[in-house]
Amino acid sequence: MKPILLQGHERSITQIKYNREGDLLFTVAKDPIVNVWYSVNGERLGTYMGHTGAVWCVDADWDTKHVLTGSADNSCRLWDCETGKQLALLKTNSAVRTCGFDFGGNIIMFSTDKQMGYQCFVSFFDLRDPSQIDSNEPYMRIPCNDSKITSAVWGPLGECIIAGHEGGELNQYSAKSGEVLVNVKEHSRQINDIQLSRDMTMFVTASKDNTAKLFDSTTLEHQKTFRTERPVNSAALSPNYDHVVLGGGQEAMDVTTTSTRIGKFEARFFHLAFEEEFGRVKGHFGPINSVAFHPDGKRGRCQKGRHRRDQTAPIASPPQTPATAGTGGPAATRSPEIGE
Repeated sequence: MKPILLQGHERSITQIKYNREGDLLFTVAKDPIVNVWYSVNGERLGTYMGHTGAVWCVDADWDTKHVLTGSADNSCRLWDCETGKQLALLKTNSAVRTCGFDFGGNIIMFSTDKQMGYQCFVSFFDLRDPSQIDSNEPYMRIPCNDSKITSAVWGPLGECIIAGHEGGELNQYSAKSGEVLVNVKEHSRQINDIQLSRDMTMFVTASKDNTAKLFDSTTLEHQKTFRTERPVNSAALSPNYDHVVLGGGQEAMDVTTTSTRIGKFEARFFHLAFEEEFGRVKGHFGPINSVAFHPDGKRGRCQKGRHRRDQTAPIASPPQTPATAGTGGPAATRSPEIGE
């Protein structure tokens, strides 16, 4: 196994995302930089410059024409993937925590934090209607009064979104009416991440309650539980094997006084059906913040939180090793911005 080290962020990674074909990897962090990398060799293809705060989320549409990002600078931005041109700026009252394209790439959704006296909202924009973008008025906005949304994905066929909340609840919201279709609470603490299976029939959640859980996408019926001894920050399902990878570890604020062994910063593999751990991949010196399988199921990424200055984000590429996102190390020599 020969990991590829990506150096392009100065602060800890918040999310990593492959495009559908798997040739591109998008990374965002607690800095204003949005990077895109060639996944085969780790070459940085460019950056999307415009945000002024930490970037919490990123997504690419089905044919990788557009990129969507949400930031703590109270904005959600739409980019042209190839040129890096900013196509739309959607301003909000609080930080944008999650964002995503629907299956067709025509509808975007994003959620905002409950902070500074503003409540959490999920907003929906139809990109085919320029008036919504120009007026900064979504065609639907769903208030979330009780517990803010910390993770969200589109459900099957784009008919709903599945949202995980700070209190551990899971809600399924209709993308047409905004009503809550299904509500369950299987986690006792905050849900940090939600990722769908390749066929979108299942999804896995990662939670601060030290577990990851498998659910049915339509009914939100709880199927399996994968238990660890530390908070789980991210979990991903293999596209071609019955495998689940979990990333997390001890809380980032406690990392400086914790050894690698005690902190349990490994990427951990579980069997999907038997719920048994069968492997670990070491290499991180701090908690893993985001994990993702390559769409072909043979590679992966993992990104972790910043801990030491010499840390970087490994890209593991042997069969069945996922991507894990780690710290942003010292920034690499600047690659040209997209479009330059």
